[in-house]
Formats: sequence, C-alpha cells, structure tokens
Amino acid sequence: MENLSFNDNILSIDIGGSNIKATILTPEGAVPGVYRKLPTPEPASPDNVIGLIQDLVKDFPEYSKISVGFPGYVRNGRIHTAPNLGTARWQNFNLQQQLCEAMGKPVRLVNDADLQGLGVVNGKGFEMVITLGTGFGTAMLHDGHLLPHMELAHHPVYKNKTYDQFIGNQALEKHGKEKWNKRMNLVLSILKTVFNYDHLFISGGNANHLRIPLDDNITIVTNRDGIKGGIRLWQQDEKRFVDTPYSAL
Repeated sequence: MENLSFNDNILSIDIGGSNIKATILTPEGAVPGVYRKLPTPEPASPDNVIGLIQDLVKDFPEYSKISVGFPGYVRNGRIHTAPNLGTARWQNFNLQQQLCEAMGKPVRLVNDADLQGLGVVNGKGFEMVITLGTGFGTAMLHDGHLLPHMELAHHPVYKNKTYDQFIGNQALEKHGKEKWNKRMNLVLSILKTVFNYDHLFISGGNANHLRIPLDDNITIVTNRDGIKGGIRLWQQDEKRFVDTPYSAL
C-alpha cells in the first residue's frame, strides 16, 4: 500500500466521452476551487487527449502523483477498449506510460468507473458502482478494495442489445426519459438479482434523469464525488500497478 505524506497532492483526472475533468486532491480531500473540465477533443486521439490534459491543468497547484480514470478496459496501463473514444485509435496504447512521460509524474490508470467507485464507496462489504453517461460503466469493490474489472457494458441485456446500447446516452436521446426509466428499472432489477450487492452507487450525468423508486441501499452520487477516488487509488495494493516502471518513478 502506498503511504501518502501530508504534502502529497494528487492530480485526479476523469477522461469521459463528453468531457475531461481534473482536480487536485490532498490526503484530506479536494482542494477548494480547483476543478476544471473541457470538452473531450474530436477526434479523441491519444495525442489530442494528452494535449488537452496538459492544457487543462497547466495552472493547477503542485502535485506529486497522478490518478486517471479512462472509459474502457484498462490493464497494466494499456488501453484495450475505448468504445466511446474509438477503440481503433487506442487499442494497446500505453496511456499510463505516455502520460507519465508527458507530465513528468508517476501515474496510475484504471477504468473510469473504478476511479468513481473508489471515491464514493463506504468500504464495507460488497459494493457496486454504475455510471450513466455516454455509455454504461461498472465497478465492484469489496471492503474498499477494487475487484477485477469487467466490461459489463458490452454484455447483452435485452434482445441482443448491450447495456451501452440499451441505456446509454444514444438510447436516452432516441427513446426519451420515460422509456429510458423503464429500461433502467429492468437493469436495476437484473443487477440486484445477479450481484446481490450490499450497496449500489449510481453516478454519471444521466443519473439526474432517474425518476423510478430506488431501494434504500441505492445512492445517487456526483462525478465530483467520484473523482476523489484519485487519493484512494494510490492507497490500493501496489502490485496491481507495478507491471511497468511508469507507476513508481
């Protein structure tokens, strides 16, 4: 486990399909007033995304480490899928290494829902986090520790439609809020039955459109809550992040 000193500020970055967000965190929490976001560049190529991040944080206070959430499947610092940014551009790209070299700081990179999950969970029992944004993200944690990531978004949920297709942003815009809420009711019932979680957290911009009754063990949280996971990411077991030297310069 990484020990953070009192002066260890963390730059926490959330790369999304619509926006890229960043803030500075101390071991005690977010630095007041330091939070910025910019629209995700088009095309969202690795060079364009890294360049935008550099511009986004150029006036930020000093930091010693970087935490990054990415909307796709991430393993050992490399991107394997990027469904909302263009997988062909990103596949096998070592974003952890490239960001480390561009920013001059050690980097830890995980799926964006994993980063959100670290920021919002209570750290007790089996907790699940879903994000409702451009696509559908999931994270699972046990007693505050990340479990192996699954891209549930690409699993068929209804008539060969994946979760991304069934309740993603395009489905919301095409079918409207009423039908989307009915679909969300079905999805939540499936998650409850399949995963039997102790607590479920719902994040992402489209969580604001939920109009269905929620169980007592379901909580809606904000993206700002989730980005705080940047601190807890550096408190996770170091073995998950030492496959390349770029996580511990």
